[in-house]
Amino acid sequence: MNISVPPSVYAQRRAHLAAQLGEGGIAIIPTAPERQRNRDSDFLFRHDSYFYYLTGFTEPGACLVITADGRSTLFCQPKDLEREIWDGYRLGPAAAPAALGVDAAHSISELDAKLPRLLENSGAVWYPFATHNGLAARVEGWLNAVRARARYGALCPAVQNDLCTLLDEMRLVKDAHEQAIMRRASAISAGAHIRAMQRSARMLRAGEEVREYHLDAELLYEFRQQGSQYPAYGSIVAAGANACVLHYRADTAPVRDGELVLIDAGCELDGYASDITRTFPANGRFTGPQRALYDLVLASQDAAVAATRAGARFTDPHDATVAVLAQGMLDLGLLDKSKAGTAQDVIEQRAYFQFYMHRTGHWLGMDVHDCGSYVEPGEVGQVSQRTDPLSGELITNRPSRVLRPGMVLTIEPGIYVRPAPGVPEAFHNIGIRIEDDAIVTESGCELITRGVPVKADEIEALMRA
Repeated sequence: MNISVPPSVYAQRRAHLAAQLGEGGIAIIPTAPERQRNRDSDFLFRHDSYFYYLTGFTEPGACLVITADGRSTLFCQPKDLEREIWDGYRLGPAAAPAALGVDAAHSISELDAKLPRLLENSGAVWYPFATHNGLAARVEGWLNAVRARARYGALCPAVQNDLCTLLDEMRLVKDAHEQAIMRRASAISAGAHIRAMQRSARMLRAGEEVREYHLDAELLYEFRQQGSQYPAYGSIVAAGANACVLHYRADTAPVRDGELVLIDAGCELDGYASDITRTFPANGRFTGPQRALYDLVLASQDAAVAATRAGARFTDPHDATVAVLAQGMLDLGLLDKSKAGTAQDVIEQRAYFQFYMHRTGHWLGMDVHDCGSYVEPGEVGQVSQRTDPLSGELITNRPSRVLRPGMVLTIEPGIYVRPAPGVPEAFHNIGIRIEDDAIVTESGCELITRGVPVKADEIEALMRA
């Protein structure tokens, strides 16, 4: 199913951005460069997210210029029959205005010649800071060319601003088109997780050797079979103790009967990421210790989901997760009550950090760790400081972001138990994470990744099929 975004949506975004540039402002947004993998071979091209957000254009070798009066100019690769035979179709400058809704288009080879004239007499130049190697130097070169015309009355922009500050805020709240694409991406990814779960149990029941790459293959197959372009990030398929490595990559390790498997994987569809983590028993049946830890992580996720709604703070789901995990760690004996104290003591001293060392979520969108400030913009100046009980570092706190309808974030608590003195052996080398993608609503949140089961009983039933 292809979810089409009409050119008018991109035009509205460009107009909204133009209105924020200030009088005489001009914005420059390049796409990503092509990157060489090795001799005569490039990595698969992936557009720059900011550029795509404003154009819907996926070709390399392009740059967009927007002025405060709302005029947009695209620089793109020219039509070239010989190169198109080798590399594929190009839209070209002549067809770009009608196809993309921009006001004008030129060959990318004319960028250096035309940019100084576009910058001339502008009040401020905006571009994404620290995202494109060499862009700042190119802007300086274009501005120098403007200064060279000062004797002819040309005025050079005196101010340079970071365009990310404007685009990050625009991208943080997803419109209906974006949400539709992300729902579809989530459905594809859920199906991929189901395939991997079922293949694991099926192969072990048949007495076949299972490797992490066998399950990774199921993910990749389903992603492409359902029309996604590629994985949103390097898939994590971690069997047994490997699940205690947070950013482990799918490799050759065996998937053993009686162990858990953690899969953190999602596809990218039409520029938007999905991000799902499920942890399941390789053979389809949880052991007692595995089930105890799994149910604790799921309970902590339930608490986080309940805390995710418009008007809440971004940190509220994390705080809800930690409260449940802290008490559970004490109840299960992961932490010694005689040493750790109460759950509140565990939270204040961050004793839970031994088993849970990451945040409960992040923004999700075009980038799997999407752009957008985690601090409420109107409260940036409200600063407090505290000393971290583990590192002794001085931590600066600012008020967390207030959630609004249309924001999309992950909710992903976990527990990772490495062998250590005082840790019950039954829990050693168990790593569990449960991650879903949530669209914030007025009354709560919509979990768009629950096409793959999350309750332990449902996972076992699925894997028996």
